[in-house]
Amino acid sequence: MKILHTSDWHIGRTFHTHSTLDALHQVLDALVEVVRQRRIDVVAVAGDIFDSAMPSAESYTLLAAVLREIKQAGATVVMTSGNHDSATRLGFQAEWAALAGVHVLTRPEQFLEPVTVPDEHGPVHFYGIPYLEPALVRHLSVFHGPADEPLKTHEQVLTVVMQRIRDDLAVRGGRSVVLSHCFAAGVPAAAATDTVRDITAGGLDLVPVSVFTGPDYVALGHIHGRAHLTDRVRYSGAPLHYSFSEAGKPRGCWLVELQAGPAADIEWIELPVPRRLSVLTGEIEQLLTDDALAEFEPDWVSAILTDQVRPLDGIRRLQKRFPHCVTLEHRPAVVVDSDAVSYGERIDRQSDREIVAGFLEFVRNGVGQSDFERDLVAELLTEGDLRELSR
Repeated sequence: MKILHTSDWHIGRTFHTHSTLDALHQVLDALVEVVRQRRIDVVAVAGDIFDSAMPSAESYTLLAAVLREIKQAGATVVMTSGNHDSATRLGFQAEWAALAGVHVLTRPEQFLEPVTVPDEHGPVHFYGIPYLEPALVRHLSVFHGPADEPLKTHEQVLTVVMQRIRDDLAVRGGRSVVLSHCFAAGVPAAAATDTVRDITAGGLDLVPVSVFTGPDYVALGHIHGRAHLTDRVRYSGAPLHYSFSEAGKPRGCWLVELQAGPAADIEWIELPVPRRLSVLTGEIEQLLTDDALAEFEPDWVSAILTDQVRPLDGIRRLQKRFPHCVTLEHRPAVVVDSDAVSYGERIDRQSDREIVAGFLEFVRNGVGQSDFERDLVAELLTEGDLRELSR
């Protein structure tokens, strides 16, 4: 059985106020082509389908189109809700969608209702674990552990869930795949001290990878970068770059081919990057004139300016060369240390001209007045003095 593991589509997300719908549609069209060419049996989407709990109409239209194309390409779909999704909205009419082979698992108790897809070696059970907020699910009977201790963390909730899944699988038999949206890391449960449990990502506390012992493959979502925790526990990452911190990281999905036994063949499938993200650093004149930077002109650009004085209209000037420059940070290469004396001590016994000159030098990182500015300040102060004398 061939399974395509993807996650974190974040349909409807903006990138520095720019819509990503068209770019995401382009990438998901490429994913559909992978489904068609590689004859994928199941597409597993591990949460954060939408970016918002209240998706726009355009976001629903895109999701419907992509799911339709995946089904037409011949694959079954199994998807779960993530922490960005509204489980209720995403799961609306899921009962009817399942009849068409699109299984949307959003209710907390649905982890015990696996989607079973057979192949020539027997059944494969897909256990979809929707995002489970401990405070919202611990009162449900299905989450009560043997000791009936209160569930306060994601680790505790998922420990109970995975034990129930292993118990269920022992009765059903066959191979299994788990989908989960959480922050998992490669630390053993015994080492998950209080300090470790305080580690969070995106508001989710850490879950040791050992919690996911048992299934033939675990398809994780939530982390936007590709990650290989163990041979059978992996993050696919998001299909698009959604922040400059993700620049340069690969974008794609995992192709998992389950065999008759416990072993699986796993391959990384690259997806296209509609517009590359680049971070450019240097003085503004260098960024505007350096021919070596021509390759970055079509990119989304984050500029870090190292000029000693912050240039005027920096982003507007940069956008003439880099139309998709969306952020600018001033990080001067030379930083002048200011003395620890107070403002009052700095201007004590100084003339008005000296106070203005000192202020400009202070706010400009050590660069003082130009000749034009010095003459202009002198003229204005002289006019002010004359007005005072004429009163």
